[in-house]
Amino acid sequence: MNAFAPFLMPQSAGRNVTMHGEVKPKAVISIADLRFSWNSAKEPMLDIESLQIVQGEQLFIAGPSGSGKSTLLNLLAGVITPQRGRVQVLGQRLENLTGAERDQFRADHIGFIFQLFNLIPYLSVVENVILPCGFSRLRRDKALHKGGSLQAEALRLLQHLDLDDPQLLKRPVTELSVGQQQRVAAARALIGAPDLLIADEPTSSLDSDLRERFISLLFEECRRSGTTLIFVSHDTTLQPLFSRSLQLSQINRSERAAVLPLKGGV
Repeated sequence: MNAFAPFLMPQSAGRNVTMHGEVKPKAVISIADLRFSWNSAKEPMLDIESLQIVQGEQLFIAGPSGSGKSTLLNLLAGVITPQRGRVQVLGQRLENLTGAERDQFRADHIGFIFQLFNLIPYLSVVENVILPCGFSRLRRDKALHKGGSLQAEALRLLQHLDLDDPQLLKRPVTELSVGQQQRVAAARALIGAPDLLIADEPTSSLDSDLRERFISLLFEECRRSGTTLIFVSHDTTLQPLFSRSLQLSQINRSERAAVLPLKGGV
């Protein structure tokens, strides 16, 4: 039996029942007629007719460097907005919000695991984990409800991600290994049970055994909280671990992404 099998099915919470008694998953993300260009380029980086992601999914999106993966994630997180089309997350049209409103929406509903982790070097491990709760009362309240205190919930997540050594937690995050920093970044993204977790190449520095272990732990925590996971990577060996996968080229009609890599990496 596949060790990941218990984590591969979307959660039933939040699903709708049709008139015929069929269970219909609730859409967390809905994209329609999206076009996005950098610097007013004639050919868009992304040209996506449609994409639906339902609650509780663990979606793997693959694509080579320069194909627009990180650009898509930034659109889903409301960091940038398209020149045309609809990006709807949790029923909210992100392109209709102001920049400040998108920032607050992201803080309340989206956890993000960055490729380079982006941990704060002058904060402790636990302080790094609870940081999102300082920007979102919603996630703060959910973390307090689950753990009783922010520190207790941070420690629970770290323990679940195999970081339960008290001496280790006292070290500055800059003294942790890459794998340890990765798990701290994951705990930070997961605290307060965000509705959506976005992971941008988070396993690129790990060997295969550590990658699979990390993904298994990530699946389990997302399953517990009903969080939808979008995991982007160029490493297609990870693809079989996920309940659903797609190549970005399958949905991106733009030819520019295949021939013109974006500076800074996407």
